[in-house]
Amino acid sequence: MSEIETQTKRASSEPRLRRWLRQMPQREDQVFLILTLVIGILVGLTVVAFIILTERLGGRMYPPGSASWRRVLVPILGALGTGFLLYRYFPDARGSGVPQTKEALFTREGRITLGTVVGRFFCSSASLASGIALGREGPAVQVGAGIASVLGRFARLSKEKVKALVPVGAAAALAAAFNTPIAAVLFSLEEVMGNLHAPVLGSVVLGSATSWMVLRLLLGNEPLFHVPQYRVVHPLEFGIYAVLGVMGGLVSVAFVKTLLGLRARFLRMPERSRWAQPVAGGLLVGVLGWFVPQVLGVGYGFVGDALNGKMALQLMAMLVLLKVVASATCYGSGNAGGIFGPSLFIGAMLGGAVGSVAHHFLPGHTAAPGAYALVGMGTAFAGIIRVPMTSVIMIFEVTHDYAIIVPLMISNLVSFFVSSRLQPTPIYEALALQDGIHLPTAETRGQEGMLRVSEAMRPRGEALSPNLTVVKALELTRRSGLDAGLVADEHGLLGLVSTALLEREVAAGAGGKSLGEFLEQCTCPHVHAGRSLAFALERMGTSGLDVLPVVSRANVREVEGIITLADVLEALGVGRDRLAGIPRPPQERH
Repeated sequence: MSEIETQTKRASSEPRLRRWLRQMPQREDQVFLILTLVIGILVGLTVVAFIILTERLGGRMYPPGSASWRRVLVPILGALGTGFLLYRYFPDARGSGVPQTKEALFTREGRITLGTVVGRFFCSSASLASGIALGREGPAVQVGAGIASVLGRFARLSKEKVKALVPVGAAAALAAAFNTPIAAVLFSLEEVMGNLHAPVLGSVVLGSATSWMVLRLLLGNEPLFHVPQYRVVHPLEFGIYAVLGVMGGLVSVAFVKTLLGLRARFLRMPERSRWAQPVAGGLLVGVLGWFVPQVLGVGYGFVGDALNGKMALQLMAMLVLLKVVASATCYGSGNAGGIFGPSLFIGAMLGGAVGSVAHHFLPGHTAAPGAYALVGMGTAFAGIIRVPMTSVIMIFEVTHDYAIIVPLMISNLVSFFVSSRLQPTPIYEALALQDGIHLPTAETRGQEGMLRVSEAMRPRGEALSPNLTVVKALELTRRSGLDAGLVADEHGLLGLVSTALLEREVAAGAGGKSLGEFLEQCTCPHVHAGRSLAFALERMGTSGLDVLPVVSRANVREVEGIITLADVLEALGVGRDRLAGIPRPPQERH
């Protein structure tokens, strides 16, 4: 009896927080629901602080009536300072934040560190306040997703639950950054998750709504842009909006290709120059800003002018070109900032320019240029970001104007089609590929319920060294019972050499040569663990091999295992008689 009393007293004296944390795994669903609300509140407060800090820093750096030299010097110094911080302390805080969030979700079990959240918050604030021509919404998404990830891991939730919190934080951040709770939900599901029917829909809605309420309580419910009510004046306008869609698609492709091309060039530069590379973006923006101040920063104030018909045709047309070059250079050189804002800016200026020309020649059949600027925002966003559903709802929520929805849908669809045909890989996937990360495509994510490679793969076994002779490599490959062997060094996978190739080389008298001399003849077909078994079969048929390496999405040279034709057939429950003679140790199965 005394022992029971001692344990009871010890339990009661245990700190309440520690006891609560210890009991969390048994109450995971309840904790998840509570965290969804907490994330909405914390992310809303953080994004409001992010907006206020950026605006106040910008006001200090560019006070009213300040000298024009500031427009050159401040972006350069801002890029230099943040470039050093990003290189030295916060390497994951470069760029937009959306690709990094997707990478964390699909390749790192939803893990985003607190250091990345802090670095993204302050580096992006300083970068945008100094006039770098990027946006705040992408960084806000990573900050929100990071807060959700940190809280989920602190609460000791399972990896799947932590991953489920990432889109909750992303939606909460976008709802507060843009004052668009519905569009935030759609973006989180359509782009971050890649599945509008994801089971986390309810949690994403709750997090977005909670964050939006925090924003409304602190900053009011003012829309991001104030615009007059527009209407379709004549059916002829639908054709003009379709033309705007074509132009928006072409400009979107030009922006994406310029950004990717510049970024590829900067990535090829020596690693030691990475800290100074953002200065290239700061210098270009500074020089352009000396002559055209509208290029600096996000430029939402000038977007508002375009929406209200207060900008000249020549200036809007010039700003389309200058903003494409400035934003692509700022992003490509490694500054911290997103492409949401530039997309809307470019679209508004393009739409305003098209509308001005149309209204000049057909004044009685067209609306004011501001209507076309409004539609142009969604047009460029749909073409660049590739989220047509989100772009329509977002423009509606930003402006509270429903009358322009049909023209917006027409223009967005045309822009999306043109952009998809000329630039098949969406920008966020292309950015990830430049970093060597293979994010799941829409096709992959749509294969829910199918058997996966991860359910049939086996450990990779002994890899062939490139220093082996061809004869020795052939002996080891035959001993394994497979028709190909993995060639790898200390850095990872180099290729896949088939038994048939080795036999031909031995027959030709080249058996004494090292395997490394034939690496150029080696192929490297591979699959990821999340792919379907049907895809693995298709890849085997294309390559003519019965074995494929299973590689990591974050690093294609990191081998997680192998999968063979026998494994696939066994997992599918066919060909059991054929498999009877193939050794398959049960302990090797994952």
